[in-house]
Parts: sequence; C-alpha cells; structure tokens
Amino acid sequence: MYARDDSASAEAWQRLPESEHVEAAAESFRMLADPTRLRILWLLCGGEHDVGTLAEKVVAARPSVSQHLAKLRMTGLVAARRDGRRVVYRARGGHVRRLLREAMEAADHHLTGAPDHN
Repeated sequence: MYARDDSASAEAWQRLPESEHVEAAAESFRMLADPTRLRILWLLCGGEHDVGTLAEKVVAARPSVSQHLAKLRMTGLVAARRDGRRVVYRARGGHVRRLLREAMEAADHHLTGAPDHN
C-alpha cells in the first residue's frame, strides 16, 4: 500500500496515507526530535538495556531516562519485558532500526555535504 523505497512507483506517492497513519508517524517523529530519546533509541536498536545502563551511557538521570522510555513505549517505538526484578527495553522491530539509520544517514549527508545516491 505504501512505498517502501525510492524505487517504488511514483504513483504510490500520489496517494496520501490515511489520517491516523499520518498522525501516528508525526508523533513518532516528535519522539525522535529529542536528542536524548534519539540516543536511547539508537542504543536499543543494538540490543536490550535496562534503565540504569541507558542512563549511564547517555549520561542522564535515571528518572529522566524512565520518562523518555515511557514516551517511546507510548508511541510504539520501544518494547519492554521483565527480566527478574528489572525491566529491559528494546527497539520494536526492524522498521525502527531502518528509520533511525535513515535519519542518521540524512544527518551525515547534511553535515558532510555528501551527495545523494538517487
């Protein structure tokens, strides 16, 4: 239904997605607009982590990281599971990793002036 990459037919880009999909996507992008959340999500794309580990790696207070994780969970970007007494978090699927990778590649192209490969 939706174009998956630039090689998809131009016709697919002529139809607007359903409003609820646009709103959900916009909310996901709002979550990614915070540098700390972006760093947390980047780490979670590489594997599971608990709040303490994330707080240490992103150099933020545990309560702050917990708040960020709650927001990321609410928008469906992050999942959690219990591991004994602790909760571990992970990115929710390959689509989250691809989204983050594309965002970082776009940032790299912007910062380095690298040409697009389209």
